[in-house]
Amino acid sequence: MAAFTSNKTHHFLTRKLTTPTRRPLKSTRVRMSLQESGPSLAVVGVSGAVGQEFLSVISDRDFPYRSIKMLASKRSAGKPLTFQGRTYTIEELTEDSFDGVDIALFSAGGSISKTFGPVAVGKGAIVVDNSSAFRMEEAVPLVIPEVNPEAIRGFKVGMGKGALIANPNCSTIICLMAATPLHRRAKVTRMVVSTYQAASGAGAAAMEELELQTREVLEGKPPTCNIFNQQYAFNLFSHNAPVLSNGYNEEEIKLVKETRKIWNDMNVRVTATCIRVPVMRAHAESVNLQFEKPLDEETARDILKNAPGVVVIDDRASNHFPTPLEVSNKDDVAVGRIRRDLSQNGDHGLDIFVCGDQIRKGAALNAIQIAEMLL
Repeated sequence: MAAFTSNKTHHFLTRKLTTPTRRPLKSTRVRMSLQESGPSLAVVGVSGAVGQEFLSVISDRDFPYRSIKMLASKRSAGKPLTFQGRTYTIEELTEDSFDGVDIALFSAGGSISKTFGPVAVGKGAIVVDNSSAFRMEEAVPLVIPEVNPEAIRGFKVGMGKGALIANPNCSTIICLMAATPLHRRAKVTRMVVSTYQAASGAGAAAMEELELQTREVLEGKPPTCNIFNQQYAFNLFSHNAPVLSNGYNEEEIKLVKETRKIWNDMNVRVTATCIRVPVMRAHAESVNLQFEKPLDEETARDILKNAPGVVVIDDRASNHFPTPLEVSNKDDVAVGRIRRDLSQNGDHGLDIFVCGDQIRKGAALNAIQIAEMLL
């Protein structure tokens, strides 16, 4: 996810992603969020897509704070930013940015996190990092609050020292929100995931290019290909992450490794194929599960209906199942197409289809939920 965006890109992002379903940021939220007893916050990469979503989630969930620093690159420094009725000045990210900060929310890319994350920790801040920089480090918890909250048991603001906590990859979060409740009941031994990932995963500039290409193709013009090296509109292609020597790309390997770490199970077999599709926002995933214990589809449906952060959309009669549009700007991950895998004997396999907002639960919401656990 691109961290720092131009004014043009930011306006595009705001225009494209604001829908009537988002609750208005009422003035009462200012009084409820700004609390002297709350922690001091820093948002790193505040001008980027996820940085902006951090602020939306803070407002939507009435996250308490006594102060907040808006941090970004030198290019964005000095620009005004209005949040909850107050006007802030975006500050340039430096080593001095974390003095007195309790919780630092990072979404500025791996290189920024590697440079400034340890600096923030050294100043006593608890860093919740949205990049891949620290996810696979053994000492760094990789957390989805609904899935493995025990990974940060004992982590609290005011514990006297800083710490690093990693946000998983968006595809991993969306997948495991649905797979984990079933895993707890019947134990997943093998999982096959095919993802259909939106432009939002590549940042606001990619979303802007998809809109531009759509116009160009409809007008018979050659498409502009600055973000991706091939036509995106009316097309789909293998995820643009670098391809490794084994033929998997980095996005696919993240799903494999992160699932094993989050589930604390190095023996679970995971394979993935990640595809970029011309959808503006929210990822979709087809997930095939093989279980150690039998689990029938009706029991699975009941488990998912009662799972936190999950909504079931599974109407076979009207052929209505989750779509990216339905989950855009929504907190919950939607699950449908719940059915027995006919290729496996008995009730030892299920297929499900999952959709989740990549910027919301796949990034900003998950990070704020982690921050809530630190209070």
